[in-house]
Amino acid sequence: MIESRIFGQTKDGRDVTAFTFRDGASSATVLDLGGAVQSLVVPDRNGTPTDVVLGYCDVASYENNGGCLGQLVGRFANRIGGGKLELDGKTYQLYRNDGVNHRHGGREGFQKKLWEHSVSGDSLTLSLLSPDGEENYPGTLRVSVTYTFRGGELRIDYAAETDKTTAVNLTNHTYFNLSGEETGSILDQLLFLDSDKIARSDERLLPTGGFRPVKGTPFDFTSPKPLGRDIGAEDEDLRHGNGYDHCFRLKNECGQFVWYAIAESPKTGIRMECGTDMPAVQLYTGNGLHFAGKGAYYGPRAGFCLETQLIPNNMQVPEYAAAGSSVLAPGARYAFTAVYRFGV
Repeated sequence: MIESRIFGQTKDGRDVTAFTFRDGASSATVLDLGGAVQSLVVPDRNGTPTDVVLGYCDVASYENNGGCLGQLVGRFANRIGGGKLELDGKTYQLYRNDGVNHRHGGREGFQKKLWEHSVSGDSLTLSLLSPDGEENYPGTLRVSVTYTFRGGELRIDYAAETDKTTAVNLTNHTYFNLSGEETGSILDQLLFLDSDKIARSDERLLPTGGFRPVKGTPFDFTSPKPLGRDIGAEDEDLRHGNGYDHCFRLKNECGQFVWYAIAESPKTGIRMECGTDMPAVQLYTGNGLHFAGKGAYYGPRAGFCLETQLIPNNMQVPEYAAAGSSVLAPGARYAFTAVYRFGV
């Protein structure tokens, strides 16, 4: 069951709609502004409804604040070195909004767009037409993202097609706090992440080629451990991100669905299992958070993200492209799935 209501208005006077999925004791609310997962309420071990995602109560906060809370990111999630795309023998200079690099789609990105919407049964589909030349990307890109929430499981299905060769790497940027969005630090929450290597990155967190094995490092989550246990370790990669903000290579082939992570709050007992058919996930521990949220002020490490995606900067690193390329040609279809399953 999906209910809709007007959430507010954009600064230019357009209505923003909130769609709420009801699933027994659980619910999820998604906005057509940026496709934001605005709330996700599940019962804890005592049956208490608990909102486990960070978000805002008003449209202005989504429009004006950074951080991409709960939002869709595109055309290209994460970073492209120097903002340069080389496709079909032509170089495209993208907007550089992360020092010398391009990040999360550029000046505006998909996260600030008001998407078209349609409801079918218990699924919500958001659609967007990104014109040729937007953010200097080539090709008119047609994007659809379908949200389904049932049985305590949020499923997000992404699809895109283009009329000219372009680059695509979509993700969702939801911040989770399994103790409740208003409770502060996530550092006591346990994470298992089935990955044995991370993409090597520079001081600006740009993956530059090669992989670093996680064994014996603070990046080893192959046995469950608190997010905060090693976050302050003396490690060059951790210093670059001021915590975790790194791309983990998963063990699947691109297009092969795999359950890759389990997170749990010792306070509430809420457990989240994560699956995808993408070959990588960005773990981000909200190191730069500083926003007034729904139930509290969100300071650093008030939420964590598991952003499924192709390896960032794969346009410039053939080794990363071999795991899954962001090049999308006319007649081809970009499609993948991310699943977040909740229980106690």
